[in-house]
Amino acid sequence: MPIRFSNLPALLGGTLLQAPATDATIATLLLDSRRVGLTEGALFFALRGPHHDGHHHLAALYAKGVRLFVVSHALASLEPFAGAGFVLVPAALAALQTLAAAHRGTFQRPVWAITGSNGKTIVKEWLAQLLAPDEDICRSPKSYNSQIGVPLSVWELAPGRHTLGIFEAGISERGEMARLARIIAPTHGIFTTLGTAHDAGFASEGEKLAEKLTLFERPGFELLVYCADQPAVHAAVQARALPALAWTRHAVPGAALRFRLKPTGAGTTVRVRLGEAGLAQSLPAGQPALLAATRFTLPFADEPSVENALHCLAVLLWRQLDPATALAPAEIQRRLLRLQPVAMRLERKQGRHGCYLLDDTYNNDLAGLALALDALSRQARPGGRTLILSDVLESGLSGPALYARVLALVRAHGITRLIGVGEELSYELRVKSEELRIGVSETAKDQQSQLLTQTYPTTEALLADLRPTDFQNETILIKGARRFGFERVVAALQQLQHGTVLEVNLDALTHNLQYYRQRLRPGTKLMVMVKAFAYGSGSYEVASLLQFQRADYLAVAYPDEGQQLRENGISLPIMVLNPGPDSFEQLRRYRLEPEIYSLERLHDYLQAAQEAPTGTAPLPPLHLKLDTGMRRLGFDENDLGALLELLAAHRAQLPVASLMTHLAAADDPAHDDFTRQQLSTFQRMAAAVEAVLGRPVLKHALNSAGIRRFPEAQFDMVRLGVGLYGVEAGDEGSHNLLPVSTLRTTVSQVKTLPADTTVGYGRRGAATAHERRLATLAIGYADGYDRRFSAGAGLVLLHGRRAPVVGSVCMDMVMVDVTDIPETQPGDVAIIFGEGLTINELAERIGTIPYEILTNVSERVKRVFVSE
Repeated sequence: MPIRFSNLPALLGGTLLQAPATDATIATLLLDSRRVGLTEGALFFALRGPHHDGHHHLAALYAKGVRLFVVSHALASLEPFAGAGFVLVPAALAALQTLAAAHRGTFQRPVWAITGSNGKTIVKEWLAQLLAPDEDICRSPKSYNSQIGVPLSVWELAPGRHTLGIFEAGISERGEMARLARIIAPTHGIFTTLGTAHDAGFASEGEKLAEKLTLFERPGFELLVYCADQPAVHAAVQARALPALAWTRHAVPGAALRFRLKPTGAGTTVRVRLGEAGLAQSLPAGQPALLAATRFTLPFADEPSVENALHCLAVLLWRQLDPATALAPAEIQRRLLRLQPVAMRLERKQGRHGCYLLDDTYNNDLAGLALALDALSRQARPGGRTLILSDVLESGLSGPALYARVLALVRAHGITRLIGVGEELSYELRVKSEELRIGVSETAKDQQSQLLTQTYPTTEALLADLRPTDFQNETILIKGARRFGFERVVAALQQLQHGTVLEVNLDALTHNLQYYRQRLRPGTKLMVMVKAFAYGSGSYEVASLLQFQRADYLAVAYPDEGQQLRENGISLPIMVLNPGPDSFEQLRRYRLEPEIYSLERLHDYLQAAQEAPTGTAPLPPLHLKLDTGMRRLGFDENDLGALLELLAAHRAQLPVASLMTHLAAADDPAHDDFTRQQLSTFQRMAAAVEAVLGRPVLKHALNSAGIRRFPEAQFDMVRLGVGLYGVEAGDEGSHNLLPVSTLRTTVSQVKTLPADTTVGYGRRGAATAHERRLATLAIGYADGYDRRFSAGAGLVLLHGRRAPVVGSVCMDMVMVDVTDIPETQPGDVAIIFGEGLTINELAERIGTIPYEILTNVSERVKRVFVSE
């Protein structure tokens, strides 16, 4: 039964503060004021956290048309919210979870829950692919498995439409799984692996395992699928007497299925044997022998993919117990071979002709479309918004109802051009266009006139008509179901690059940002450094994320960097570290605030302000740098008298935004006394400046290491630099950070060299007394791979193993020894740095700092930005 707003006070244990003008049915749950799509029936939960409070954004949501709100503290006045409904609850997050649990109670079909340390999202996606021909499935979009993601996922269950639910559950501390179990209320489950992820939240591995198994300890739970080769998991499941189907590769007692594996090139053959735990006795007559004689081939050879696929295969074999769900072995094999690696992350890529691509081509359902459109709407870039969309599959809705919702989502997110691909979408768009031509309101006509539409029956038809020059300076979301092969559309529109790629994980960057934010006192502002192409990561993409995450300031090295950000739609205040006198007009035009570090430069700025033509905008405020011991740039105490005199005489023309200093050794405990001396000097000089100005101004001194090591010196703002990118000077805090960047390239050729053969320029790759195999990689010093990595100083990862550099690094190529990695072939991916081969380790090998490794990556290397 639908839940209406009037049901909420009793359901959530809340108090009705104000009834809405219309008692609407709850259709959409909103948590972020920046991600408003459809407003009819949208219910906003004002969540509160350490660095955000949804109550601050109620007025903005009301202005966008949202009329239903759940709040956790009373408002001073409801007068500005005429016609809106408000329910007051003790805690908004608990209310969100309660609402989702109530909705789950209306669904009477099977629900699978997947938990574990690794592989949850892959198993969920593959299980959905395997069962999609037989079931109408609601599943978690991407990796929505948290205390917030799970209720949002479960809310999408449609009792009259879906026949099966599949949801992930992830936890990081005690007590969380009980809440998720209440929301998901699973009838079936899969436990993937027990690893080290989130160990910090639990006293022991056993405690973490017990917490995860709470998901399945509930009335009505029917079956848990897991691998018995994990002794702790196997023992815990048996001790709890959970109804289970265990599988094994090693004949573990108590396992119902045994899989015997044999690698076959790029795949793996699986021989099924029935174990001792009752599955054979439960199968229909004649079927055990059939299954026991069956071999299946998996299209994967790597261990994680095989493990994930075996969980799914076990589910398919268990479904053989029911004639209604049983499949012929040949059909199981056909579906297994169609499994593909899941591109779980939306990728941001540089397009041709000034365009920017959002590649989300791995599936296309309504929930995924809404998420992708949210991502598109968060892009700050100017220009049009184009959506290339395939038929929307796995929705369970009929054509007219489905595409009415699709068009509503498209309009709500400001799409200016929609290119539809597929017979059903093409038909519905033509019908909608005809309806608008022959009737309905003028408002609807106006809305439609802002949306240009094109339709194609197939991807091939689109590609035949596709001209990259038709797309100019716009942002393009490419969203298609896998069978439409939209990767070909991405390839046609993507800027041509060679095979070396720097992958920037925006989720890891967000994690690092929050790590530092959690160390700030309330009210402390955050300036983030995006100089040097955001430490090599890509300035616009990083700045766009920081703008979305509500950073207070950005800092760049030169005015041109700031101008580029402004031209791409970044509106945050931007400080420029190295402005020259010839750039002051540029600063004025693009609202860039200069760092002023000397009397000469301050006089230049004053002269520019005095000579500005009447009627022009004033020069932007400035940031005064005080030298307290770095001895690089800044006013030292000998300059203080002249500085104060100048400021006193020209306060109006020299508006000061902040006072700053640069710490020389905040990361090194051996110099803590010097750092404290710097901070004391800074406070003394800043007090003198503020006395002359007659007002307090922002003060900031701490860098990444300083944020962690000197919390007492946060002042009004801190400057986060390389720590955001997963690197911090010194190892004391680096284990709390996630690596943001992975540099990878491809193998161009593999050669077998006889003994006594030299390699490369100058024959610097010395001969050896034995035969060896060498792989040539498509990266060189022109890409930023330092020549100091020559002659074995450098290492790369191939197939998870390390290969040393042989000879000299060339301009566009480098050779590595793969004698001990015999499976290496042309086209294989080599990791230059990333997980398993850190920037810190590489920097140590050539006697430099991680900053240099990061910032040396050439701009000719394609950046790919990914997020879950």
